[in-house]
Amino acid sequence: MTIAQTYLQVVQKRFQNVKELGDKALAQLEEEQLHWAYNEESNNIAVIVKHVSGNMISRWTNFLTTDGEKATRNRDDEFMDSLHTKESIIEVWEKGWQVFLDTLASLSESDLEGHVTIRGEQLAVIDAIERQMAHYAQHVGQIIYIAKQVKGSEWQTLSIAKGKSQAFTEAMLVKHQS
Repeated sequence: MTIAQTYLQVVQKRFQNVKELGDKALAQLEEEQLHWAYNEESNNIAVIVKHVSGNMISRWTNFLTTDGEKATRNRDDEFMDSLHTKESIIEVWEKGWQVFLDTLASLSESDLEGHVTIRGEQLAVIDAIERQMAHYAQHVGQIIYIAKQVKGSEWQTLSIAKGKSQAFTEAMLVKHQS
C-alpha cells in the first residue's frame, strides 16, 4: 500500500470517528438542550451543526474543480438559530457529513497531488483536508462540551470514564495481544 492510500484510509477513518462522537453527543440531548447557549455571544449546538454542515456542503461540493466558498453559501445565516426540531438538526448534520464523506471517499492518490481553491487561496489538497480536520474536530469538541454542560450528571461519557484509565489500558493490551 502506498503512503497516499494509507493517508486516504486514515483520514476517512479519523473523520468518521469525529462524526461518531458528534452523533453520540447529539443522541443524548433533548430538543431544547440543542438550543442552550452559555450567553448571547455563544453558539448553541443547533447553530454549530448548521455551520459545520454549511461549511461541508460549500467546501466539498465539486471540491477539486470549484472554489470551496460557494456563492450559494450564506455563512452569516449559519449562525442564526433557525433549526427548530431535533429532526431538522439531525437532517442538516447528516446532509453535510454525507456530502463531505462521499467526496473524501472519492479522492484518488493522484488527487492528493493537486490543489484546490478556498476564497481564492490555492491550497494543496492535503492541506485542505487537514484544515477541515482541525475545523470539524474543533466544532465537534464544542458540541461535546456544551452537551456535557447541559446533561450534567446524566452525561454518558464518550471516552474513558474518570477513574477507569488503568482498567481500560489493561483491557486494550489484552485485546491487542490476542
